[in-house]
Amino acid sequence: MRSTSYYPVIMTDDVPGTAAFYISHFGFSALFENDWYVHLQSAEAEHVALAILDSSHETIPAVARTNARGLLLNFEVEDVDGVYVACRNAGLPILREIRDEDFGQRHFITADPNGVLIDIIKPIPPSADFAAMYDASALPG
Repeated sequence: MRSTSYYPVIMTDDVPGTAAFYISHFGFSALFENDWYVHLQSAEAEHVALAILDSSHETIPAVARTNARGLLLNFEVEDVDGVYVACRNAGLPILREIRDEDFGQRHFITADPNGVLIDIIKPIPPSADFAAMYDASALPG
């Protein structure tokens, strides 16, 4: 299979509110919008996209009509500290305070209105132990 695009779709019972959250706090804009589906694209990077879908829509098999659970969205950014301050100032929940991890990330975790976890990450050099686990082409910073 050769994929031409990939993006997560968050199923929710509040399509407009969820779309507004990502537009307001994470720099997305709506490329397509109706009452049951919104396709969002980053205003800063055209290959970064996200969609919001009404979880009760008929295209979803009845057995799967539920709101998002067990989902973690990772956003790699250049200025994790700046995004952290902006999220804190906006009153978003901070579920994991900003910190450096030995495995090669400086990050914090917040959540959207559906409880979907959002991990905001800046790759940093890992400890020597973790560096040994990376393929040389994927070694952070």
